[in-house]
Amino acid sequence: MKVTFYGTRGSIPVCEPGFEEFGGNTSCVLVIGPERAGILDAGSGIRRLGKDIFASSDERFRAPMFMLFSHFHWDHIQGFPFFGPAYDPNREFIITAMGAGRLKKDLRSVFAGQMEDTYFPVSLEQMGAKFTFLAPEADQLTEEDAPKAASSPAGQTDHEARITGNLHNHPGGAYGYRIEAKNGKVLTYCTDIEHGDRLDERVVALARNADLLIHEAQYTPEELETHRGWGHSSWDQACAVAERAGVKRLALTHHDPEHDDEFLRAMEKQCQQRFPDSFFARERVEVEL
Repeated sequence: MKVTFYGTRGSIPVCEPGFEEFGGNTSCVLVIGPERAGILDAGSGIRRLGKDIFASSDERFRAPMFMLFSHFHWDHIQGFPFFGPAYDPNREFIITAMGAGRLKKDLRSVFAGQMEDTYFPVSLEQMGAKFTFLAPEADQLTEEDAPKAASSPAGQTDHEARITGNLHNHPGGAYGYRIEAKNGKVLTYCTDIEHGDRLDERVVALARNADLLIHEAQYTPEELETHRGWGHSSWDQACAVAERAGVKRLALTHHDPEHDDEFLRAMEKQCQQRFPDSFFARERVEVEL
């Protein structure tokens, strides 16, 4: 399993001097397994990912791709209309989010709404690719749960990955995900989470013994005190989850738009003093599990 960061910023994209090292695009992560590729969230970073997909000859990008969403705030969906492969009629995407009951509208409407002509000149129906919308009520998903058109290749009877979701505290709700590959590797993705005065034990359980935990760290501990109720975490809370869960490596993401490269480097050093196998996510950085 290989993980590549395409968007590491939270709240809003940033394009200014001093923000180049960690990147200014909002949340988007590519996950590539032995036979398939998947995408976590579709912030503005997905535009660059689309260009890389077109430039690649990797057949895994030709297979139906899961797009798994933590939630639907703008910084996690705003890049979707600019994702080039979504305009290719030869491609298929399974747009997925756990917990259908939490949605105030059906999943398709979430994406069609931001592409109404008031906001965007091309409608969802005009994009070209085949979209299948999958919003299971259950908090666990395997490839066998996907529509037949997106099922495993002929002769493959075992799922490539099992995905477990966990609803956590964030305005409007957000899901963290545990992705367990059939080779035993585990990735946990947990962004837009406010733990409160105590760590959310369900998040700790979701990250248990993960090879890589991607956990948001929008604030410093001091900033968090003045941002209660905003739905985010600090770097020391992310470290505490990693410690409690016994993860092998920690990637901190969803950087605040006010934190420039110098600020983030200083935060990264503090984090590494506490949890040595940690780093602040940078765009285009790849992690092999």
